[in-house]
Amino acid sequence: MKQAAVFALLAVLAGPAFAHEGDPEPFGRAADPRKATRTVRVAMSDAFRFSPAQITVKRGQVVRLISVNKGRVMHEMVLGTMDELKKHADLMRKHPHMEHDEPHMAHVAPGESGEIAWQFTRAGEFYFACLIPGHFEAGMIGKIVVEP
Repeated sequence: MKQAAVFALLAVLAGPAFAHEGDPEPFGRAADPRKATRTVRVAMSDAFRFSPAQITVKRGQVVRLISVNKGRVMHEMVLGTMDELKKHADLMRKHPHMEHDEPHMAHVAPGESGEIAWQFTRAGEFYFACLIPGHFEAGMIGKIVVEP
């Protein structure tokens, strides 16, 4: 029953109140990876860093983000606004074994890679982070700059 409450809270946090122009998220929407005009490989390390730590894209561009776990522990890449990522990180600390599968998230086992295909529909600064407890707090955060 607790898990259902957690999912309900996540739905509220990422729900339509934050959406713009019909997009499910304030920073865009899931996209078909075959329509990507750009692919960016992002390495994740046990030093709790992403490389590159900043990505610049154009508004409307469909991007394939390939997250590569170069470490020995599980990492993830979650797209969002800083406020959403902080709230989600708090939830993950309270429920560390919570499982979820959203198009703006890639959970990546050591030595593996994951993929997010995303269309950034709004200009601004957005972020990606690893929300596994302790990783976000250690600085495992990157920035996405969406140019008009």
